[in-house]
Amino acid sequence: MNWSSVLDIVGGICLLLGAALCLAGAVGLVRFPDTLSRLHAVTKPQSLGLVLVLVALALTLRTWAAASTLIIAAAAQFFTSPVSAHLVGRTAYRNRRVDARTLDVDELSEALERGDSATSQQPPSS
Repeated sequence: MNWSSVLDIVGGICLLLGAALCLAGAVGLVRFPDTLSRLHAVTKPQSLGLVLVLVALALTLRTWAAASTLIIAAAAQFFTSPVSAHLVGRTAYRNRRVDARTLDVDELSEALERGDSATSQQPPSS
């Protein structure tokens, strides 16, 4: 068995693990009841699943051009996934689409009430 075969086998294992994590994220998206738990189910395994798929591709292709492109794709995933999940969660909270009974600590309620009272006290602009 040569190194090429070993890298292909490791790449195949990474591909299967990454696909399994992406599937787990998709199942969590469908099965979980509220927005916040769905966001958690999608962002956590999805990021690691994509990285495992990209590692599998890098191990299989074995070129620096492919590896550099895959690193850029992984970096974009790690920078955009948490930010987009945060913004979607915050928007769902502001639009009252979050079940307050499921929250252990609600740190945003006071800020939201202050913001609502500040906007209701301002005179309409002409």
